Amino acid sequence: MTNNEEIIATERQILFSKLADKLETAYNLNRKVVSFQANKDEPIYRWFKYKEGFSSTLVKYFLNEYSKKPGKLLDPFAGAGTTLFAGQELGWETFGVEILPVGIFVMETREALNDINLEELRSTVKNLWKNLSEIDSYDTHINHISITKDAFSDETEILLNKFLSYCSKISDKKTQTVLRFAAFSVLEEISFTRKDGQYLRWDHRSKRNLSGKAFDKGKILSFEEALKNKLNQIVSDLSPNQIMSLFEQFSTRKNGFKPHKVNIIEGSCLSELPKFDDDFFDFTVTSPPYCNRYDYTRTYALELVYLGNNTDQVRNLRQAMLSCTVENKEKVEFLKQFYFSIGKTETFEKVIEVYNNSDAMTEVNSVLDELNKLEKLNNNNIARMVKNYFLEMCFVIYEMARITKSGGYCVMVNDNVRYGGEEIPVDLILSEFAENFGFNINKIFVLPRGKGNSSQQMGSYGRTEVRKCVYLWQKN
Repeated sequence: MTNNEEIIATERQILFSKLADKLETAYNLNRKVVSFQANKDEPIYRWFKYKEGFSSTLVKYFLNEYSKKPGKLLDPFAGAGTTLFAGQELGWETFGVEILPVGIFVMETREALNDINLEELRSTVKNLWKNLSEIDSYDTHINHISITKDAFSDETEILLNKFLSYCSKISDKKTQTVLRFAAFSVLEEISFTRKDGQYLRWDHRSKRNLSGKAFDKGKILSFEEALKNKLNQIVSDLSPNQIMSLFEQFSTRKNGFKPHKVNIIEGSCLSELPKFDDDFFDFTVTSPPYCNRYDYTRTYALELVYLGNNTDQVRNLRQAMLSCTVENKEKVEFLKQFYFSIGKTETFEKVIEVYNNSDAMTEVNSVLDELNKLEKLNNNNIARMVKNYFLEMCFVIYEMARITKSGGYCVMVNDNVRYGGEEIPVDLILSEFAENFGFNINKIFVLPRGKGNSSQQMGSYGRTEVRKCVYLWQKN
């Protein structure tokens, strides 16, 4: 080992030693609870496979364990709204910031379900196929982008467009939303694609010229079969003639109070959080995108075009999201101009200073730059992505600390990552940022079972685990 290599391991180890007493194995927090899996019996997650995020069980556990009474609850990366609706059920006034239209639409659907006229929905579903058969032309079209072109058969594409045109003319907006959501939920089932990691994998039956080994995703449902199944499932789950319908299980009315309306804010938390007043929130529960190259705009490309997003909108969305893919460009100039425009240049400089003063962060950036030069990273933009991910998270954490009341809590779910064999302690670096901005690091709960290397890295570095954690910070 060279002297230089001895230095490389030092700063992360120093930070680990400093925070080691905060790390605690949490045997009551398994991977099911800290992922979407525990939500599978809840209606919205039974109907649509949204695999990002955590369970409502996790949200309720921390709210009940660390707060005496409901207050104002924030999720700056709201996703499909798990934090918001779990908090609403417990009497909290909830606020969520979300940039991905997919999550926004899921949350809007769940809001619509609170006051849905079930008889009107049943009637609309009953007459749906007759009404669709009478449509000869349609004025609504799915405008595909390059990564979704030819995702559906010609017959399915026509029926989808007819269906969207029909939905646009339904006068009751809540019924319209639920119908649109039903088709939205079966797009993968009726397409030639399957979500696979951060991309769409294409079936050999599509019109596309595909290279490599032919992939067969199995049965591809017709639009009519898939939509009938989904609508029957939704109506059944909402029906009160069951002993306790699935819908009633998450309805807030059963708790004996009038629930607060969920506040959904569409946009980036980088520009939306600074709009909140100081000391506004009592609690934050969130899970930001992980620093793992996952591109939501590709994984959910079908859903995005279904919702009306065009090529430019998807491209702009990819760049506006938190930097967690190798395609993200730097946002530091945008952040500088943004904070200048709201008269908070000193805030920008303070956050940059905290970021630059993190020796562990500096070390990570240096190590990845060196691995890049040695061509040991499988993409030369990984170093840039990691640098910008932490920089942007530094701004998010500053704002969360500013808008949290004294004594308030922040719970954050995140995974550590590894690139080129080098583990990046996301939990420690983000907690160090939090400490600099006025949070006390109560605990970093470590799941008993960590996360293994990617298949690519296993070949070079073996099957070694990185920590999966839930951070608990409290405002001083």
